[in-house]
Amino acid sequence: MVDDSGRLLVIRRGHPPGEGLWSLPGGRVEPGETDPAAVERELREETGLRVAVGPLIGTVDLPGPDGRIYDIRDYAATVVGGALSPGDDAADAGWVGPAQLRTLPTTPGLVDTLTEWRILTGSDRFRP
Repeated sequence: MVDDSGRLLVIRRGHPPGEGLWSLPGGRVEPGETDPAAVERELREETGLRVAVGPLIGTVDLPGPDGRIYDIRDYAATVVGGALSPGDDAADAGWVGPAQLRTLPTTPGLVDTLTEWRILTGSDRFRP
């Protein structure tokens, strides 16, 4: 999720895997839940923000600590309410620009994936 200033919403993971690393908010799709419903719920739980879910931005398969492969699907979203406050699995949450993201300890592959998806470019703003 990119704000009007071109900053990306990130969370610092509060639990394994990736505890202490910065990443995009998200989580598991519960049985019977649609992707958009899961995006809305996870963002509210992890950041305190209410969102309108937009189109699929990209997908990536990541190996989990249990040997399973996780199908990660990231969607665009627009804030429609709430107040930014880390919660649930997030130890911290904030909006960052591209230069700041590159200085943070991030989950493996995050910067490369955002670059591949053309969200992170050479500019001082993330592309929505």
